[in-house]
Amino acid sequence: MFNQRAAFVEGRSRRKHIVNDEHTTLNIGTDHLAALAMRFGFFPIVSHRPIQAVSAHQADRDDRDQRDALVGRAEQQIEFEPLMLYGIHNRIGVLVAQAQQALAVIELTGVKKIRAHAAGFQLEIAKTQSFGRNGQIDKVFSPRFHTLILARGAGCAKSSIGSKSMQPICKAGSGYHELTFDRVPSMRIITLNANGIRSAARKGFYDWLKHQRADVVCIQETKAQEHQLDDPIFKPRYFDTCVYHDAEKKGYSGVALYTRKAPDRIQTGIGWDVMDSEGRWLQADFGNLSVVSLYLPSGSSKEERQQVKYQCMDYLKPKLKKWAQSGRDWIICGDWNIAHKKIDLKNWRGNQKNSGFLPEERVWMDELFGPVGLHDAFRRVDPRPEQYTWWSNRGQAWANNTGWRIDYHITTANPADNVTAARIYKDQRFSDHAPLILDYDTEL
Repeated sequence: MFNQRAAFVEGRSRRKHIVNDEHTTLNIGTDHLAALAMRFGFFPIVSHRPIQAVSAHQADRDDRDQRDALVGRAEQQIEFEPLMLYGIHNRIGVLVAQAQQALAVIELTGVKKIRAHAAGFQLEIAKTQSFGRNGQIDKVFSPRFHTLILARGAGCAKSSIGSKSMQPICKAGSGYHELTFDRVPSMRIITLNANGIRSAARKGFYDWLKHQRADVVCIQETKAQEHQLDDPIFKPRYFDTCVYHDAEKKGYSGVALYTRKAPDRIQTGIGWDVMDSEGRWLQADFGNLSVVSLYLPSGSSKEERQQVKYQCMDYLKPKLKKWAQSGRDWIICGDWNIAHKKIDLKNWRGNQKNSGFLPEERVWMDELFGPVGLHDAFRRVDPRPEQYTWWSNRGQAWANNTGWRIDYHITTANPADNVTAARIYKDQRFSDHAPLILDYDTEL
Protein backbone atom coordinates (compact mmCIF):
# COMPACT_ATOMS: atom_id res chain seq x y z
CA MET A 1 0.00 0.00 0.00
CA PHE A 2 2.83 2.34 0.85
CA ASN A 3 5.41 1.22 -1.70
CA GLN A 4 5.44 4.62 -3.38
CA ARG A 5 5.92 6.32 -0.04
CA ALA A 6 8.83 4.39 1.35
CA ALA A 7 12.27 5.62 0.46
CA PHE A 8 15.22 3.29 0.21
CA VAL A 9 17.73 3.66 -2.53
CA GLU A 10 21.50 3.62 -2.88
CA GLY A 11 23.64 6.11 -4.74
CA ARG A 12 23.84 4.10 -7.94
CA SER A 13 20.10 4.20 -8.50
CA ARG A 14 19.06 4.50 -12.11
CA ARG A 15 16.93 7.55 -11.40
CA LYS A 16 17.59 10.95 -9.90
CA HIS A 17 15.95 10.81 -6.52
CA ILE A 18 16.86 10.84 -2.90
CA VAL A 19 20.50 10.09 -2.47
CA ASN A 20 23.48 12.33 -2.92
CA ASP A 21 26.54 10.14 -2.29
CA GLU A 22 29.18 12.50 -3.57
CA HIS A 23 30.80 12.20 -0.16
CA THR A 24 33.01 9.20 0.42
CA THR A 25 32.91 8.96 4.19
CA LEU A 26 30.86 5.81 3.84
CA ASN A 27 33.93 4.02 2.54
CA ILE A 28 35.68 4.30 5.90
CA GLY A 29 35.74 0.85 7.44
CA THR A 30 33.10 -0.66 5.20
CA ASP A 31 32.18 -1.06 1.57
CA HIS A 32 28.49 -0.70 2.24
CA LEU A 33 27.40 2.12 0.01
CA ALA A 34 23.82 2.67 1.05
CA ALA A 35 21.35 5.28 2.02
CA LEU A 36 18.06 5.42 3.76
CA ALA A 37 15.28 7.97 3.60
CA MET A 38 12.32 7.48 5.88
CA ARG A 39 9.11 8.39 4.17
CA PHE A 40 5.99 9.40 5.90
CA GLY A 41 2.56 7.91 6.43
CA PHE A 42 3.70 4.77 8.25
CA PHE A 43 1.05 3.16 10.40
CA PRO A 44 1.77 3.26 14.12
CA ILE A 45 3.56 -0.01 14.88
CA VAL A 46 4.82 -1.55 18.07
CA SER A 47 6.76 -4.76 17.54
CA HIS A 48 9.77 -6.82 18.48
CA ARG A 49 11.55 -9.44 16.44
CA PRO A 50 15.09 -10.57 15.69
CA ILE A 51 16.41 -9.27 12.38
CA GLN A 52 19.42 -9.84 10.19
CA ALA A 53 21.50 -7.02 8.76
CA VAL A 54 22.14 -7.11 5.03
CA SER A 55 24.54 -5.04 3.01
CA ALA A 56 23.40 -2.60 0.39
CA HIS A 57 25.36 -4.53 -2.22
CA GLN A 58 23.43 -7.68 -1.38
CA ALA A 59 20.17 -5.78 -1.35
CA ASP A 60 21.08 -4.33 -4.71
CA ARG A 61 21.70 -7.77 -6.17
CA ASP A 62 18.58 -9.29 -4.68
CA ASP A 63 16.14 -6.45 -5.12
CA ARG A 64 17.39 -4.32 -7.96
CA ASP A 65 14.03 -4.48 -9.70
CA GLN A 66 12.13 -3.36 -6.63
CA ARG A 67 14.17 -0.27 -6.00
CA ASP A 68 12.25 2.19 -8.09
CA ALA A 69 9.01 1.25 -6.40
CA LEU A 70 10.38 2.49 -3.10
CA VAL A 71 11.36 5.95 -4.16
CA GLY A 72 9.84 8.96 -2.43
CA ARG A 73 9.89 12.60 -3.42
CA ALA A 74 12.74 13.77 -5.56
CA GLU A 75 13.61 16.71 -3.38
CA GLN A 76 14.63 14.63 -0.37
CA GLN A 77 18.38 14.35 -0.41
CA ILE A 78 20.66 12.59 2.01
CA GLU A 79 24.34 13.22 2.53
CA PHE A 80 26.54 10.97 4.62
CA GLU A 81 28.51 12.51 7.43
CA PRO A 82 30.18 11.02 10.50
CA LEU A 83 28.32 11.91 13.67
CA MET A 84 29.10 11.39 17.33
CA LEU A 85 26.11 9.98 19.18
CA TYR A 86 26.48 10.03 22.93
CA GLY A 87 30.27 9.96 22.53
CA ILE A 88 30.32 6.76 20.52
CA HIS A 89 31.19 6.67 16.83
CA ASN A 90 29.56 3.35 16.21
CA ARG A 91 28.18 1.15 13.51
CA ILE A 92 24.57 1.99 12.91
CA GLY A 93 21.89 -0.45 11.92
CA VAL A 94 19.20 1.16 9.83
CA LEU A 95 15.68 -0.10 9.62
CA VAL A 96 12.66 0.84 7.59
CA ALA A 97 9.40 -0.84 8.50
CA GLN A 98 6.12 -0.59 6.67
CA ALA A 99 2.70 -1.56 7.89
CA GLN A 100 2.77 -4.90 6.14
CA GLN A 101 6.40 -5.62 5.39
CA ALA A 102 9.93 -4.94 6.54
CA LEU A 103 12.01 -3.55 3.72
CA ALA A 104 15.65 -3.71 4.66
CA VAL A 105 18.26 -3.30 7.32
CA ILE A 106 21.60 -1.80 6.50
CA GLU A 107 24.74 -1.47 8.53
CA LEU A 108 26.74 1.71 8.08
CA THR A 109 29.83 3.29 9.51
CA GLY A 110 28.93 6.61 11.07
CA VAL A 111 25.52 8.15 10.86
CA LYS A 112 23.86 9.80 7.93
CA LYS A 113 22.93 13.39 8.41
CA ILE A 114 19.49 13.63 6.89
CA ARG A 115 19.59 17.01 5.26
CA ALA A 116 15.83 17.19 4.94
CA HIS A 117 15.66 17.23 8.72
CA ALA A 118 18.79 19.22 9.45
CA ALA A 119 17.13 22.03 11.40
CA GLY A 120 16.56 21.06 14.98
CA PHE A 121 17.88 17.58 14.18
CA GLN A 122 19.87 17.20 17.35
CA LEU A 123 16.78 17.88 19.46
CA GLU A 124 14.64 15.28 17.79
CA ILE A 125 16.46 11.98 18.18
CA ALA A 126 15.42 9.67 20.94
CA LYS A 127 17.46 10.10 24.12
CA THR A 128 18.30 6.82 25.80
CA GLN A 129 17.51 6.79 29.50
CA SER A 130 18.56 3.28 30.53
CA PHE A 131 20.13 0.10 29.19
CA GLY A 132 20.16 -3.53 30.17
CA ARG A 133 23.47 -4.74 31.58
CA ASN A 134 24.62 -6.36 28.33
CA GLY A 135 22.73 -4.20 25.94
CA GLN A 136 24.40 -2.13 23.27
CA ILE A 137 22.30 0.23 21.24
CA ASP A 138 22.69 0.89 17.56
CA LYS A 139 20.41 3.84 16.96
CA VAL A 140 18.15 4.23 14.01
CA PHE A 141 15.76 7.11 13.94
CA SER A 142 13.19 8.85 11.92
CA PRO A 143 13.59 12.06 13.90
CA ARG A 144 10.24 13.54 13.01
CA PHE A 145 7.94 10.59 12.71
CA HIS A 146 8.74 7.54 14.74
CA THR A 147 11.73 6.06 16.47
CA LEU A 148 13.28 2.70 15.70
CA ILE A 149 16.06 1.20 17.75
CA LEU A 150 18.14 -1.88 17.01
CA ALA A 151 19.33 -3.35 20.30
CA ARG A 152 22.29 -5.74 20.35
CA GLY A 153 22.59 -8.26 23.16
CA ALA A 154 20.40 -8.64 26.18
CA GLY A 155 18.61 -5.71 27.67
CA CYS A 156 16.29 -2.97 26.58
CA ALA A 157 16.26 0.77 26.19
CA LYS A 158 13.62 3.11 27.42
CA SER A 159 13.43 6.15 25.19
CA SER A 160 11.79 9.52 25.21
CA ILE A 161 10.95 11.96 22.46
CA GLY A 162 10.38 15.49 23.62
CA SER A 163 8.14 15.22 26.65
CA LYS A 164 6.72 11.84 25.73
CA SER A 165 8.28 8.64 27.09
CA MET A 166 7.64 5.28 25.52
CA GLN A 167 8.58 1.81 26.75
CA PRO A 168 9.54 -0.61 24.00
CA ILE A 169 8.76 -4.28 23.88
CA CYS A 170 12.07 -6.04 24.28
CA LYS A 171 13.20 -9.59 25.05
CA ALA A 172 16.62 -10.76 26.12
CA GLY A 173 18.58 -12.49 23.45
CA SER A 174 21.53 -12.24 21.13
CA GLY A 175 21.88 -10.44 17.89
CA TYR A 176 19.79 -7.48 16.78
CA HIS A 177 16.29 -6.83 17.95
CA GLU A 178 13.87 -4.44 16.37
CA LEU A 179 12.21 -2.08 18.82
CA THR A 180 9.56 -0.11 17.01
CA PHE A 181 7.62 2.72 18.60
CA ASP A 182 4.51 4.49 17.53
CA ARG A 183 5.47 7.25 15.18
CA VAL A 184 5.61 10.83 16.34
CA PRO A 185 3.78 13.12 13.91
CA SER A 186 5.60 16.34 13.17
CA MET A 187 5.05 19.55 11.28
CA ARG A 188 7.95 21.89 10.50
CA ILE A 189 7.34 25.61 9.96
CA ILE A 190 10.07 28.07 9.00
CA THR A 191 9.79 31.84 9.08
CA LEU A 192 12.28 34.34 7.63
CA ASN A 193 12.33 38.04 6.98
CA ALA A 194 14.26 37.86 3.71
CA ASN A 195 15.04 41.59 3.45
CA GLY A 196 14.50 41.19 -0.28
CA ILE A 197 13.65 37.74 -1.56
CA ARG A 198 15.79 38.13 -4.68
CA SER A 199 18.75 39.05 -2.50
CA ALA A 200 18.12 36.02 -0.27
CA ALA A 201 17.99 33.79 -3.35
CA ARG A 202 21.41 35.05 -4.48
CA LYS A 203 22.77 34.25 -1.03
CA GLY A 204 21.67 30.61 -1.23
CA PHE A 205 18.36 30.63 0.62
CA TYR A 206 16.60 28.30 -1.81
CA ASP A 207 19.55 25.90 -1.96
CA TRP A 208 19.29 25.62 1.81
CA LEU A 209 15.50 25.47 1.91
CA LYS A 210 15.18 22.42 -0.32
CA HIS A 211 16.95 20.32 2.33
CA GLN A 212 14.80 21.41 5.28
CA ARG A 213 11.68 19.34 4.63
CA ALA A 214 9.52 22.23 5.77
CA ASP A 215 5.76 21.85 5.67
CA VAL A 216 5.14 25.60 5.68
CA VAL A 217 7.50 28.50 4.98
CA CYS A 218 6.54 32.05 5.92
CA ILE A 219 8.53 34.86 4.30
CA GLN A 220 8.38 38.56 5.04
CA GLU A 221 9.79 41.63 3.33
CA THR A 222 9.91 40.12 -0.13
CA LYS A 223 10.48 43.61 -1.62
CA ALA A 224 9.23 42.53 -5.03
CA GLN A 225 6.12 42.41 -7.14
CA GLU A 226 5.12 38.89 -8.09
CA HIS A 227 5.59 39.58 -11.80
CA GLN A 228 9.26 40.26 -11.00
CA LEU A 229 9.61 36.73 -9.64
CA ASP A 230 9.20 34.76 -12.85
CA ASP A 231 12.28 32.61 -12.17
CA PRO A 232 11.06 29.12 -11.10
CA ILE A 233 13.28 29.33 -8.04
CA PHE A 234 10.67 31.56 -6.40
CA LYS A 235 8.03 28.83 -6.64
CA PRO A 236 9.94 25.74 -5.52
CA ARG A 237 8.59 22.56 -7.06
CA TYR A 238 8.68 20.68 -3.75
CA PHE A 239 5.85 22.89 -2.42
CA ASP A 240 2.31 22.41 -3.60
CA THR A 241 1.35 26.03 -3.10
CA CYS A 242 3.46 29.22 -3.31
CA VAL A 243 1.60 32.49 -2.86
CA TYR A 244 2.68 36.12 -2.55
CA HIS A 245 0.99 39.22 -1.22
CA ASP A 246 2.78 42.30 -2.50
CA ALA A 247 2.83 45.85 -1.24
CA GLU A 248 1.44 48.44 -3.61
CA LYS A 249 4.70 50.33 -3.28
CA LYS A 250 7.40 48.68 -5.39
CA GLY A 251 10.44 47.29 -3.61
CA TYR A 252 8.72 47.47 -0.23
CA SER A 253 7.37 45.05 2.36
CA GLY A 254 5.41 42.05 1.02
CA VAL A 255 4.88 38.54 2.40
CA ALA A 256 4.84 35.00 1.00
CA LEU A 257 3.72 31.51 2.03
CA TYR A 258 4.89 28.15 0.72
CA THR A 259 3.00 25.00 1.74
CA ARG A 260 3.87 21.40 1.02
CA LYS A 261 0.22 20.42 1.29
CA ALA A 262 -2.48 22.34 -0.53
CA PRO A 263 -4.37 24.51 1.98
CA ASP A 264 -8.12 24.47 2.19
CA ARG A 265 -8.12 28.23 1.79
CA ILE A 266 -5.71 31.12 1.21
CA GLN A 267 -6.58 34.54 2.58
CA THR A 268 -4.64 37.42 1.08
CA GLY A 269 -4.69 40.34 3.48
CA ILE A 270 -6.50 40.80 6.76
CA GLY A 271 -9.27 43.07 5.46
CA TRP A 272 -7.83 46.41 6.57
CA ASP A 273 -6.25 48.69 4.01
CA VAL A 274 -3.53 50.07 6.29
CA MET A 275 -1.95 46.62 6.44
CA ASP A 276 -3.18 45.18 3.17
CA SER A 277 -1.83 47.99 0.98
CA GLU A 278 1.61 47.20 2.39
CA GLY A 279 1.38 43.41 1.96
CA ARG A 280 1.59 42.42 5.62
CA TRP A 281 -0.77 39.46 6.13
CA LEU A 282 -1.05 36.15 4.27
CA GLN A 283 -2.99 33.24 5.75
CA ALA A 284 -3.31 29.55 4.88
CA ASP A 285 -6.05 27.41 6.48
CA PHE A 286 -5.71 23.65 6.92
CA GLY A 287 -8.66 22.09 8.68
CA ASN A 288 -8.70 23.58 12.18
CA LEU A 289 -5.29 25.22 11.77
CA SER A 290 -4.43 28.63 10.35
CA VAL A 291 -0.81 29.55 9.58
CA VAL A 292 -0.04 33.22 8.93
CA SER A 293 2.93 35.08 7.51
CA LEU A 294 2.86 38.47 9.25
CA TYR A 295 5.09 41.50 8.85
CA LEU A 296 4.33 44.07 11.53
CA PRO A 297 5.55 47.58 10.63
CA SER A 298 8.77 48.97 12.03
CA GLY A 299 8.70 52.41 13.57
CA SER A 300 12.42 53.00 13.51
CA SER A 301 12.57 55.24 10.44
CA LYS A 302 10.43 58.10 11.76
CA GLU A 303 7.68 58.91 14.24
CA GLU A 304 4.99 58.70 11.57
CA ARG A 305 5.81 55.05 11.00
CA GLN A 306 5.78 54.37 14.73
CA GLN A 307 2.22 55.67 14.84
CA VAL A 308 1.28 53.31 11.99
CA LYS A 309 2.81 50.52 14.02
CA TYR A 310 0.67 51.44 17.03
CA GLN A 311 -2.42 51.48 14.80
CA CYS A 312 -1.64 47.96 13.61
CA MET A 313 -1.10 46.78 17.18
CA ASP A 314 -4.44 48.27 18.26
CA TYR A 315 -6.20 46.72 15.28
CA LEU A 316 -4.73 43.27 15.82
CA LYS A 317 -5.19 42.90 19.56
CA PRO A 318 -8.98 42.28 19.67
CA LYS A 319 -8.77 39.98 16.67
CA LEU A 320 -5.99 37.97 18.28
CA LYS A 321 -7.98 37.69 21.50
CA LYS A 322 -11.03 36.48 19.61
CA TRP A 323 -9.01 33.88 17.74
CA ALA A 324 -7.28 32.70 20.93
CA GLN A 325 -10.70 31.98 22.44
CA SER A 326 -12.24 30.46 19.33
CA GLY A 327 -10.94 26.91 19.69
CA ARG A 328 -9.17 27.20 16.36
CA ASP A 329 -5.41 26.60 16.21
CA TRP A 330 -3.33 29.58 15.06
CA ILE A 331 0.38 29.87 14.29
CA ILE A 332 1.24 33.45 13.36
CA CYS A 333 4.81 33.56 12.11
CA GLY A 334 6.92 36.48 11.14
CA ASP A 335 8.72 39.66 11.97
CA TRP A 336 6.76 41.32 14.79
CA ASN A 337 9.43 44.05 15.12
CA ILE A 338 9.31 43.95 18.93
CA ALA A 339 11.76 42.39 21.39
CA HIS A 340 9.59 41.29 24.27
CA LYS A 341 11.95 41.09 27.25
CA LYS A 342 15.44 42.12 28.26
CA ILE A 343 16.62 38.65 27.41
CA ASP A 344 15.56 39.23 23.80
CA LEU A 345 18.16 41.81 22.85
CA LYS A 346 21.78 42.37 23.70
CA ASN A 347 21.84 46.08 24.53
CA TRP A 348 18.51 46.44 26.27
CA ARG A 349 19.61 49.35 28.48
CA GLY A 350 20.48 51.55 25.53
CA ASN A 351 17.36 50.67 23.52
CA GLN A 352 14.54 51.44 25.94
CA LYS A 353 13.65 54.59 23.99
CA ASN A 354 14.00 53.01 20.56
CA SER A 355 11.29 51.47 18.42
CA GLY A 356 11.16 47.74 18.95
CA PHE A 357 11.80 47.94 22.69
CA LEU A 358 9.57 50.78 23.76
CA PRO A 359 7.62 50.29 27.00
CA GLU A 360 4.30 50.49 25.15
CA GLU A 361 5.38 47.78 22.71
CA ARG A 362 6.57 45.47 25.46
CA VAL A 363 3.36 45.93 27.46
CA TRP A 364 1.42 45.01 24.34
CA MET A 365 3.43 41.78 24.08
CA ASP A 366 2.80 41.12 27.79
CA GLU A 367 -0.90 41.36 27.05
CA LEU A 368 -0.67 39.02 24.07
CA PHE A 369 1.05 36.39 26.20
CA GLY A 370 -1.22 37.11 29.16
CA PRO A 371 -4.90 38.11 28.97
CA VAL A 372 -5.16 37.70 25.20
CA GLY A 373 -4.19 34.04 25.57
CA LEU A 374 -1.41 33.62 22.99
CA HIS A 375 1.99 32.02 23.44
CA ASP A 376 5.60 32.59 22.42
CA ALA A 377 6.19 29.11 21.03
CA PHE A 378 9.97 29.45 20.77
CA ARG A 379 10.29 30.14 24.49
CA ARG A 380 8.37 26.97 25.26
CA VAL A 381 11.47 24.96 24.38
CA ASP A 382 14.34 27.44 24.49
CA PRO A 383 14.62 29.74 27.53
CA ARG A 384 18.28 30.62 26.92
CA PRO A 385 19.55 34.19 26.59
CA GLU A 386 21.25 35.56 23.48
CA GLN A 387 18.94 33.78 21.07
CA TYR A 388 18.53 36.47 18.43
CA THR A 389 16.96 36.56 14.96
CA TRP A 390 18.04 40.00 13.71
CA TRP A 391 21.34 41.88 13.66
CA SER A 392 21.98 45.39 12.44
CA ASN A 393 24.20 45.70 9.40
CA ARG A 394 26.08 48.45 11.19
CA GLY A 395 29.40 47.82 12.86
CA GLN A 396 30.16 44.30 14.08
CA ALA A 397 26.67 43.42 15.29
CA TRP A 398 26.65 40.01 13.62
CA ALA A 399 30.21 39.12 14.60
CA ASN A 400 29.56 40.13 18.21
CA ASN A 401 26.06 38.64 18.33
CA THR A 402 24.63 42.03 19.22
CA GLY A 403 21.15 41.10 18.11
CA TRP A 404 17.43 41.23 18.73
CA ARG A 405 14.83 38.47 18.83
CA ILE A 406 11.99 40.05 16.88
CA ASP A 407 10.83 37.08 14.78
CA TYR A 408 8.28 34.77 16.36
CA HIS A 409 5.91 31.88 16.12
CA ILE A 410 3.01 33.26 18.17
CA THR A 411 0.40 30.59 18.69
CA THR A 412 -2.77 29.58 20.43
CA ALA A 413 -2.60 27.04 23.25
CA ASN A 414 -2.66 23.75 21.35
CA PRO A 415 0.26 24.41 18.99
CA ALA A 416 2.26 25.93 21.87
CA ASP A 417 1.78 22.77 23.91
CA ASN A 418 3.03 20.64 21.03
CA VAL A 419 6.33 22.31 20.14
CA THR A 420 9.01 19.62 20.02
CA ALA A 421 12.05 21.50 18.73
CA ALA A 422 13.17 25.01 17.87
CA ARG A 423 16.21 26.43 16.17
CA ILE A 424 17.54 29.73 14.86
CA TYR A 425 19.64 28.89 11.82
CA LYS A 426 22.84 30.93 11.71
CA ASP A 427 25.31 28.82 9.74
CA GLN A 428 24.62 30.88 6.64
CA ARG A 429 23.38 34.45 6.19
CA PHE A 430 20.56 34.97 3.73
CA SER A 431 19.37 38.24 5.25
CA ASP A 432 19.90 40.50 8.24
CA HIS A 433 17.41 38.12 9.89
CA ALA A 434 17.91 34.40 10.51
CA PRO A 435 15.42 31.62 9.75
CA LEU A 436 13.41 30.59 12.81
CA ILE A 437 12.45 26.91 12.64
CA LEU A 438 9.93 25.16 14.88
CA ASP A 439 8.62 21.63 14.83
CA TYR A 440 5.20 20.75 16.19
CA ASP A 441 3.97 17.35 17.32
CA THR A 442 1.10 17.34 14.88
CA GLU A 443 0.44 16.66 11.23
CA LEU A 444 -0.54 19.32 8.74
